[in-house]
Amino acid sequence: MSTIVPREGGGYRIYTKGASEIVLKKCAFIYGKDGKLERFSREMQDRLVKEVIEPMASDGLRTISVAFRDFVPTKADINQVHYEVEPNWEDEENIIANLTCLCVVGIEDPVRPEVPEAIRRCQRAGITVRMVTGDNINTARSISMKCGIIRPGDDFLILEGKEFNRRIRDASGEVQQHLLDKIWPRLRVLARSSPTDKFTLVKGIIDSKLSVNREVVAVTGDGTNDGPALKKADVGFAMGVAGTDVAKEASDIILTDDNFSSIVKAVMWGRNVYDSIAKFLQFQLTVNVVAVIVAFVGACAIQDSPLKAVQMLWVNLIMDTLASLALATEMPTSDLLVRKPYGRTKPLISRTMMKNILGHACYQLIVVFLLLFLGPEIFDIDTGLHAKPTDPPSQHFTIIFNTFVMMTLFNEINARKIHGQRNVFSGIFGNPIFYVIWLATAALQVLIVQYGGQAFSTSELTFDQWMWCTCLGCGVLVWGQLVTTIPTKRLPKCLSWGSGSPEEIAEIGRAHV
Repeated sequence: MSTIVPREGGGYRIYTKGASEIVLKKCAFIYGKDGKLERFSREMQDRLVKEVIEPMASDGLRTISVAFRDFVPTKADINQVHYEVEPNWEDEENIIANLTCLCVVGIEDPVRPEVPEAIRRCQRAGITVRMVTGDNINTARSISMKCGIIRPGDDFLILEGKEFNRRIRDASGEVQQHLLDKIWPRLRVLARSSPTDKFTLVKGIIDSKLSVNREVVAVTGDGTNDGPALKKADVGFAMGVAGTDVAKEASDIILTDDNFSSIVKAVMWGRNVYDSIAKFLQFQLTVNVVAVIVAFVGACAIQDSPLKAVQMLWVNLIMDTLASLALATEMPTSDLLVRKPYGRTKPLISRTMMKNILGHACYQLIVVFLLLFLGPEIFDIDTGLHAKPTDPPSQHFTIIFNTFVMMTLFNEINARKIHGQRNVFSGIFGNPIFYVIWLATAALQVLIVQYGGQAFSTSELTFDQWMWCTCLGCGVLVWGQLVTTIPTKRLPKCLSWGSGSPEEIAEIGRAHV
């Protein structure tokens, strides 16, 4: 960056500051010992780089050179330029040349204390963190070591922008994807890079076919030049405090505190939202499968449905409204960051979820059909089969309805875990919305059964009958442990559903409109 100021006595002085190696190459003079003006030879420049700049950069300091050049209308000294007419300030190549070096300064931008831990959490979560910077390669290496982006013993690659472009471009200067694919998997730090380099890297990773699932790329940036990379990335993070309006406009998420650890929180919340949707789907599909099969078999076998229309409305209310509130309000936990990310083409309903859906549906169907055909003998009550429409509600069908709701309620607890975890009660008391809705639903079920009467087609149950219904409902929890023991990897992949990239799914959706 350069600034032009008028000199006392006439003329102009242009001050220039920037990356040390670049500014020094434009210098022809330097103030040496005792402030004496000296010629700044190439040997002196190389010595200054090796003895001053590189050691400072290795300590994590950003080195900046400050230089100047005078333009005078009178007689010019050795490091000045005489002019008759005002110089063409747009001719940067000739104006910013033969400068006089004033100093080299080292600026420390300390790593925030929370950043190394945030990067470690990202790495545990399967996220590869790369640093793309305009800093000196030694400065970038030092900072990346402090942050934990690179670690001794790891297989990583650190490149400067020039070397990066030399490796990825062919003889005609065009970027070749197969050349880029040889670099980006190991690349961790790209120093002395331009905004174009950043965009090229982001585009290359997105377009790469190295892995089965396309990489999902997130980019952080604060400057106007970061706009193209932020726009190209799957997720763009702009800085809310230091970021420019262009960067904010091009981004998807704005970090209001300019803190890298906020990205970790965004990852946690994103995974939590995905899991909440999956939990609700697992729960709702189990209930739907059981309800549809019970209604169909009942209509075929006894010409009547064990679950009446108003009872199905109550079950649907549990499924669609209360369960969605309960399961979708789980707060994110650190456990979300100890597993790999979901792929872009990963099925929405995984094999583990399908195993739980079908496994719990089997248990509930067995219980319901046992109660339907053997319930009167088990409980020594009158059968509700082949009852006339004018007959009062029977305890037989009330027990079926009550047991089905109890199994649904306890399966709601099972649905809190979708990755094969055994402890389904973990963190349950950390979500008051869940247990308040669960208890409220159970209380309403008691009122409906005991006092619903003709309106809900229910008959009062005894304490023993209530205990049987509750125990059969609790059996879902025990059954869930047995279902969990089934190895998911041995299940056929056809059990998963909803796979495909977002673009493919959107295309299918447009085709059906």
